[in-house]
Amino acid sequence: MTSPVSPPPPAGGGGKGPSSAVRIALIGAIVVGVGVGAFVIGRKSGGGSSGPAFSSGEPKGPPTAGATVEGMPEVSSEPTKMEVPGAAAQPAVWVDVHSPAKVRDALARNAWLKSQWEKPLGQGFASGWAAFLGSTGTDLKASFKGAVLDVVVGQLLDTPFRTVWFTGDARVGTPALLVPQANKTSQAAWDALDSVAKRGGMVADGCPSGMGEKVPDGGFQLSRWLVAEQTVWAARTADRLVLSRHPVVVLQALCSPLPALEADDGADVEVGFDANAYGREAQLFTHVLGLGEDTRLQLRVDGDRLVAKGIAGKVSGTYVTTGKPLSDDLLKLVPEDTPVLFAFRFMLPESLEPAELKAFWKGESRAPLRERQVALAWTPRGSTSLAPELALLWGDEKDAEGLSALFSGGARTLVSTTLCKHVVLATSPQEVERLKKACEGSAPNMLNAAGPVVAGLRAPSSVLLGVNLGRLLSGLAMDGYTSEARVDRSSPMPKALPPEIEAARRDLEALPYLGFRGNAQGYVMASEGFGT
Repeated sequence: MTSPVSPPPPAGGGGKGPSSAVRIALIGAIVVGVGVGAFVIGRKSGGGSSGPAFSSGEPKGPPTAGATVEGMPEVSSEPTKMEVPGAAAQPAVWVDVHSPAKVRDALARNAWLKSQWEKPLGQGFASGWAAFLGSTGTDLKASFKGAVLDVVVGQLLDTPFRTVWFTGDARVGTPALLVPQANKTSQAAWDALDSVAKRGGMVADGCPSGMGEKVPDGGFQLSRWLVAEQTVWAARTADRLVLSRHPVVVLQALCSPLPALEADDGADVEVGFDANAYGREAQLFTHVLGLGEDTRLQLRVDGDRLVAKGIAGKVSGTYVTTGKPLSDDLLKLVPEDTPVLFAFRFMLPESLEPAELKAFWKGESRAPLRERQVALAWTPRGSTSLAPELALLWGDEKDAEGLSALFSGGARTLVSTTLCKHVVLATSPQEVERLKKACEGSAPNMLNAAGPVVAGLRAPSSVLLGVNLGRLLSGLAMDGYTSEARVDRSSPMPKALPPEIEAARRDLEALPYLGFRGNAQGYVMASEGFGT
């Protein structure tokens, strides 16, 4: 059975026909973005779950409107004035869908997504949105036929669109759906929904401090769409349409300058990010790797799946080297079930003394340079109450002393050792033990992975990102379950998981491995992909 690259869609039931297919396609496409955003931005604060809550008691069958126009509360037609935030927010990560129809068709035909539609995993994503998306034009006494979802997918988002997450406060987990160059079909769909779903609104007389330049006459007009007791905020300007759950996020999306949404080299979906949104450490890291601001992960449609196409962008520095295969010593060291593997090669001075490195970054060093192969093995966690699991794997034992000096004095003490001809700096003794078992062959390592994965890891690369999607999402789902179940000493984890949680874990583990490679060729990063 083939599987998409994302968690399953929300399910309001197993409705048949085109509407059911389009639900699968939209939710699959949106969750691609949601999963990437959660993965890149980080964990939910306050110990909450970043995985879905699964339920098994929802009634099956197609979703219904739940509340028609007559059942909606009366709200003043006059928009209220928004208190515009004083602090600007930056776009942190975005997912561009360049070929909506192509992606929608692939996800609608995907066997794995179809199989999840009736299961707890799929139902868990529905929450309160089944009624909103399943409301029909007849329910709303609208001019359109079919469900709200049909209008959103078939018309509003039938042109290239973007999902954006911003930096900032608690709203950081709320993305905005943005259509940068809405065509007549998208605009007509927006008008149709606004005419029947609008229940009040807001007006903002400007942008958050430091964001945007032009404000429309009369300010930004935000509509509050209310359908089946669910609210979506929407706005429209001359050059973009925006939807989000939070009005401030809509304003941020209206005011933010964003990179052009342009397809590149057959990519159907791209994931971009701005290192400046994550602080000096991320800026330094991307600078060290020679990655430009337009670096992005690319995916393409292959039959009924989204597959990795590679890492694309410009090479901004002289530190990144031409591609070479990962060494077998490194592949022996990385456990086969590692959710995320990031590996790269770059040039550094012969000595890692702080003074020498400082001169090197300033461009004042004349010391001889030497290439290093470095990797990060990472297990993301779905709750802030869980300690991170991360290991730095440095492929040159001669740098052990210099690395020890570089990584000393911080807030966290790292465990240091040497395994498989690599210097290892890990966040815990348990992580070191996992690596040791892999190195010794007493536990599976990456040389024991599926054939296409091993071949992809052994192909030349300057920068490589490997994501074991099944292990990653299964682990996040379990973290989310334990977080919501409030498992502690007084209430330990039951010996047997609830059937729906166990089934969801197994289904998620069926998802594929995605491998993204980038090969530096002059000032351009050539994009290459692999996976199962």
